[in-house]
Amino acid sequence: MLQKTYPYYLANEPVAANTDLEVTDKFSGEVATRVAMADAAAIDKAIGLAVEAMPALRAYPPFKRQAVLEHCVKRFRERYDELALALCIEAGKPINDSKGEVTRLIDTFKVAAEESVRIDGEIINLQISPRANGYHAYVKRVPIGPCSFISPFNFPLNLTAHKVAPAIAAGVPFVLKPASRTPVGALIMGEILAETDLPKGAFSILPAHRDGADLYTTDERFKLLSFTGSPAVGWELKRKAGKKKVILELGGNAAAIVDGDQGGKLDYVVERLAFGAFYQSGQSCIGVQRILAHASVYDALREKLIAKTKSLVMGDPKNEKTFVGPMISESEAKRLAGWMEVAVQAGAQIVAGGKVDGAMFEATLLEGVKRDTDLYRKEAFGPVAILERFNDFEAALAQVNDSDFGLQAGVFTDSLAHAHRAWDALEVGGVVINDVPSFRVDNMPYGGVKDSGLGREGVRYAIEDMTELRLMVMRETW
Repeated sequence: MLQKTYPYYLANEPVAANTDLEVTDKFSGEVATRVAMADAAAIDKAIGLAVEAMPALRAYPPFKRQAVLEHCVKRFRERYDELALALCIEAGKPINDSKGEVTRLIDTFKVAAEESVRIDGEIINLQISPRANGYHAYVKRVPIGPCSFISPFNFPLNLTAHKVAPAIAAGVPFVLKPASRTPVGALIMGEILAETDLPKGAFSILPAHRDGADLYTTDERFKLLSFTGSPAVGWELKRKAGKKKVILELGGNAAAIVDGDQGGKLDYVVERLAFGAFYQSGQSCIGVQRILAHASVYDALREKLIAKTKSLVMGDPKNEKTFVGPMISESEAKRLAGWMEVAVQAGAQIVAGGKVDGAMFEATLLEGVKRDTDLYRKEAFGPVAILERFNDFEAALAQVNDSDFGLQAGVFTDSLAHAHRAWDALEVGGVVINDVPSFRVDNMPYGGVKDSGLGREGVRYAIEDMTELRLMVMRETW
């Protein structure tokens, strides 16, 4: 079970300032724990102490950063079950998915530990003209400065890890605002980081209400803002962020194409599509929202996918048989149900699922959804997928691109030509061949284009954002 209360972490230290934030069990709706909330004064203090920590962090060598990250890996393993249960309760994530996320948390910190000791520079040959004769140039990476992190509710462990672990590896201090609905995992992470000898001010983890957290965005002492969340919020934060670098990992309405040569592999394809569309109640920015199947396999795929969708167990996320748990809130379920109702009134048909009870939303499959409806064009962020047929592969690629988003896409095909054509033509950050767009390994570059964001996550790529190039030119003789 969760502790009765959790402190926040200000400059590496736990502070039980209050118990103002109620964190609910997303399945029962009951208060599961209470968490300290930071006010503007606490956030301001954390930023100032992060600035003061910069000299000590510059002197904190890579092998020590690696030791901190390795300590975290060890402690995450020791507290594996606790972390998984906390995630299951505060996010409503089925326990098997929760365990999987703890595994990814560990993977992300392991990769960061490896990368922390290989943040290398380069030698640049300046001998491009006689005037540079006798000159040499060297480049190294240096920490960018204090960073502001805002993490989302849907992967409150691993998406937080994708900010925190690279920051430790890069040697930058950070102030983190975890999602108010799911702050517990980040605070456990803070408890473990507090066991290390990181310089004072190296980290602060401060839950705060969105309307009271402007300093995370506007304070110019921060040199980088990394935000993961909704597009509407993310682009507004970028507008307000001023001179600092901004990294945005935002939403999507990801598509998967099933090519006409997949007739003999539909059982595999359906398993992956059902997973991609409905795992953790569809609350993933790379969840499968649109499924485009070639006419030659459409009917068989439809039949199998309907059967698979109807077979998924919905219920208490603590039950290991549960695949679909609650959405994050009843209001989010109502929002999606409203979109679905409008789509049905416009001619769509629900072919599986469709029932909504509070925050519980059945895995739902529709066809005939008009392309101008919110359900098609916006990010559903719930357990709903849309099935449609195509005849021409190029037309299918164009249909995937007919979106304001561009995070990842999946293409099931045996054609190498089609795989490369999809890689060339799809306006997305990543193309996944023979799997769903939901596939992610934590060392790969991950991020989107268009309204899906700016920049890339993935430990090495995040380290590059959190560091700056510094040039030294040396004249040998004078």
